[in-house]
Amino acid sequence: MLAASRSYIPPDVVKAQQLGDPTYMNSPTTASSAELPAELDLYADADRRALTFATGIGSRPVFPDVAARNGLARFNEPIPLRGKSAMETIELLDAAGSPAAVAFNDPRYYGYVVGATLPAAAAAERIALAWDQAASDSSAAPAPAAIEAVAARWCLEVLDLPRTAGVGFTTGASTSNLIAFATARRVLLERLGWNLDLRGLRNSPQLRVVVSDAHHVTVGKALRILGFGADDIVRAPVDEHGRIRPELLPPIDAQTLLVLQAGEVHTGESDPFTEILPLASDAGAWTHVDGAFGLWARASDNHRHLVAGIEAADSWTVDAHKWLNTPYDNGMVICRDVAALGRAMTSDADYTTQSAGAQRNLTLEFSRRARGIAVWAALRTLGRDGVADLVDSRIALAQRAAEGLTRAGFNVLNRVYLNQVLLDASTAENARRISTAVQDSGRAWLGPSTWRGKPAIRVSVTSWRTTERHIDELITLLAEIRDA
Repeated sequence: MLAASRSYIPPDVVKAQQLGDPTYMNSPTTASSAELPAELDLYADADRRALTFATGIGSRPVFPDVAARNGLARFNEPIPLRGKSAMETIELLDAAGSPAAVAFNDPRYYGYVVGATLPAAAAAERIALAWDQAASDSSAAPAPAAIEAVAARWCLEVLDLPRTAGVGFTTGASTSNLIAFATARRVLLERLGWNLDLRGLRNSPQLRVVVSDAHHVTVGKALRILGFGADDIVRAPVDEHGRIRPELLPPIDAQTLLVLQAGEVHTGESDPFTEILPLASDAGAWTHVDGAFGLWARASDNHRHLVAGIEAADSWTVDAHKWLNTPYDNGMVICRDVAALGRAMTSDADYTTQSAGAQRNLTLEFSRRARGIAVWAALRTLGRDGVADLVDSRIALAQRAAEGLTRAGFNVLNRVYLNQVLLDASTAENARRISTAVQDSGRAWLGPSTWRGKPAIRVSVTSWRTTERHIDELITLLAEIRDA
């Protein structure tokens, strides 16, 4: 049984209740077991609304129409002097918010490289939300800590990375890259005899960062936050597929952070790790791999050759909310030297100490939710074979899209080795017009981009819901719009 707990109620509300004011009679001064049914009614109402929304997946417009978007003005109200009822608040959220929600969970969504949430992962999130845990360490929340430890071990096995590596569950690759770069800087300076914790960065040895000329924008953002300026960063030339050219790799040494890429965001291709990583190791550089979605190719025997040799790096990032199809806001930073990661991220306090393996000592957050629970649920439900099939089948669908669009007269700009299909749009206006027409149709979602100076349209196939039928419908839709 839930024990009664006391919650704060403003004094004017308490007095109004005492006077019998009906406006406030539903605002209790205590939350006792007798009042739990009202709370559960609220949860049940929200569940019903969420289930109604989920029932419409695949049938409602992928992108909201003008009327739905205009309906968002209902949220633009002044903060109430006196609080509204919780039931009314949830009703507004659903009535005005749900029609304007973009259907990321739809099989026809091909925009950002993001998967639809697997049912098991979504259900696990609901249970974890009911637990309401501050999942910082095992002393505060033993259940999440135990589950996330298993999820971390399983991730290393599925991705075939060093089994003793540390795994931190983060908000996504942006945060994961930031953590990895901070750890790399600390270790590189440590090797040069510089104590960063004691002496800070002022007058510290100069470090250089070598990045791909096709690196993701979030890599630059993470470096900028850490204080690396443009003069500290050297771009490595890439080939026509977006891969670093080993013969043109800038000089690297023991004062270098080398950032490689698994899954270029346009072409899906990866840097030649087997050629570059031995060079970095011999030079004493720290090598990091930004593998937000491309790293998942490791899970497939049929496609792991695309990222061969990646296990020799020092750190990696990968997003679960991409190819693993967990809820959004779910990534991982993986570091070969878990002790180094722990030293960089440790946040022990006088009132709570924990081992270096605690999640709050592997990530940025002290107060955090247990993101790894959804990862555990997805991996346990899929199994090794299921993850491999998810990778293989999405690649097959992307290749089907490329072949069909080519037959329909489109120019596909990339070799479709992974899940990305890049279409030549000829002009920026064409790219804008076609992508806008697709979105306004409500039949799919994709967006414009630019690749090597060419206006393009990018199709990302990541959702577990997408089938051959959806791909064929997309080909038809694009042809109709082009010919209109």
